[in-house]
Amino acid sequence: MSTAQHKIGSGFGATSTADEVLQGIDLAGKLAIVTGGYSGLGLETTRALTEAGAQVVVPARRRATAEEALAGLTGVEVDDLDLGDLESVRGFAERFLDSGRTVDFMIDNAGIMACPETRVGPGWEAQFATNHLGHFALVNRLWPALEPGGARVVSVSSRGHHFSGIRWDDVHWRGGYDKWQAYGQAKTANVLFAVHLDRLGAEHGVRAFSLHPGGILTPLQRHLSKEEMIERGWIDEQGDPLDPEGFKTPAQGAATQVWAATSPQLDGMGGVYLEDCDIAEPAPDSDERTGVKDWATDRGQAARLWDLSAELTGVNAFPA
Repeated sequence: MSTAQHKIGSGFGATSTADEVLQGIDLAGKLAIVTGGYSGLGLETTRALTEAGAQVVVPARRRATAEEALAGLTGVEVDDLDLGDLESVRGFAERFLDSGRTVDFMIDNAGIMACPETRVGPGWEAQFATNHLGHFALVNRLWPALEPGGARVVSVSSRGHHFSGIRWDDVHWRGGYDKWQAYGQAKTANVLFAVHLDRLGAEHGVRAFSLHPGGILTPLQRHLSKEEMIERGWIDEQGDPLDPEGFKTPAQGAATQVWAATSPQLDGMGGVYLEDCDIAEPAPDSDERTGVKDWATDRGQAARLWDLSAELTGVNAFPA
């Protein structure tokens, strides 16, 4: 049964923290995989999950950096993963499957934003390849570990999906590159991925969600100059937020993805886009600040993207 794209009145909101949404939830014996779980929102997500009792596996492109960042946490293990390299994705998935463990929560948190034009693999645009295709291949390869425990898969998107739908005639931006629209396409892909994965996985007990974590100043902005962030109205000349109340703390930013992965309020639901620890409303045509765009929740486009992604990566846990 499909879930309505409307608020459920969770009782949480924009200022809720990851610890608050986990109050009363015991994750002892549960296992989570959090991509990018060693920096920014990912680090806060890992911390909150482990403190609630979960074991967390953190796949990392920069393993030494990850191990240093996570050194103070118990219940964490780090392994190598570069989402822009499908052989690295395969290697991580095979090592994990060889361990014989099942996954309760899969949080696809890692990503890049507004980077200069970069090509990975067979010439793929890096934001689409890293944010979407890498996670697509990873989840499909891990399906044997996701299905037995009825895992929740959480795809971390962004309000940036408002910038662009899928450019079906040129998904890899070979005809001219715009870093923000490319980011928008990748974030739309994150939402569409959750829509179709939920449609395929529901009968197996696997449910999927996507979300906007909120505006947070984290290392995700590494590709933006100080001047550009000043121009966009994010920070002042000293590097401080111009609108502190408009930005979340990392603990608040991690809350929605932690809620998506663990909350009993979402039992039996899936395939919807979340924000501020609740299901989001559809975005009005004139509103670029809240809600989810129709192009990101369209089931036909979700199925089309799934087929394209399977063709590009050569991975599909649900062959026709």
